[in-house]
Amino acid sequence: MRLIATEEAFAPLEYISEYLKLGARIDSAASRYLSIYYQQDEAVRQLTDLDYRLAEMDRFHVDMHVLSITGPGVQAFDADLGSELAIVANDMLADAIKKHPTRFAGLAAIAPQDPARAVREINRAIGALKLNGIIINSHTYGEYLDDPKFWPIFEAAVAHDVAIYLHPTFPSDAMIAPYADYGMMGALWGFGADTSMHAVRMIMGGVFDAFPTLQIVLGHLGEAIPFWLGRLDNRYANIVRRGGLGPLGMKQLLRLPSEYFRDNFHITTSGMMTDQPLDFCLGLLGDDRAMFAVDYPYEQTAEAVPFFRAAPLPDATRRKLAHENAERLFHITPAPPLFDSSAT
Repeated sequence: MRLIATEEAFAPLEYISEYLKLGARIDSAASRYLSIYYQQDEAVRQLTDLDYRLAEMDRFHVDMHVLSITGPGVQAFDADLGSELAIVANDMLADAIKKHPTRFAGLAAIAPQDPARAVREINRAIGALKLNGIIINSHTYGEYLDDPKFWPIFEAAVAHDVAIYLHPTFPSDAMIAPYADYGMMGALWGFGADTSMHAVRMIMGGVFDAFPTLQIVLGHLGEAIPFWLGRLDNRYANIVRRGGLGPLGMKQLLRLPSEYFRDNFHITTSGMMTDQPLDFCLGLLGDDRAMFAVDYPYEQTAEAVPFFRAAPLPDATRRKLAHENAERLFHITPAPPLFDSSAT
């Protein structure tokens, strides 16, 4: 069975260098957090040397990584530098895919700081470089994609029929303080809190009424939103009944919040390796909207692959999560597996 991992981080050396310079200029909880990581030789090699990961992929029989620039990515910088680094990252991806077409696919980095340039880079990266989708690392300097100034990005994604992976980043300056203690600002809690808020803002902001075919991908089994869908519907309907849309600044939506999530979102298993949450999400959303992921190098392939192979899934569902859904959503050419599917 072909195994495609769909949230696998990389970074150009130029990005690492510029982020360390940024961290030296701006002392923040987020910059300290990542600057420590980006000064570790092994971590930098895992992110920047795309050939280096192939041995680990082979050892655990992972056929393909869908590569995307690590968070906070090019959104950490001003518009000019961010746009330039997006080009560098996307050219690096295209070269890696050309070198290893059966092992890598890639999501295009863009700098939403300049929506017009972001659209031009989408057109280049998808149209000319033939990348497989778009990566956006949640908010950009505290601004979220429900703001209509970013909607040309959605127009371009829909025009090219590509999905946007909404990947976590640290909570914005407006909300990071309570997360800055106890290591909570990153993957422990802050990443999911920010990204789930971002996705709900997009739903409640009417993004999917304006772009009904737009597809968004969330890692970590949907950043806890599947568990909250009933509550979203209940509270939204309650407010509508009470006439509170106007006073609360809410929009009148064409559908219930959960309906957008079921039709406009996909989820991945990145970093989530427990049977019960996976079973819950599949029961709620169906098996056409979930995909396998490791979250390399931040999670361990040695844990993610055995979990997935042992998960109590019907064979047809396992195939969908292993490769079929990723092939469809990210326009990856179907191919026979490189490895014996019975091996772990």
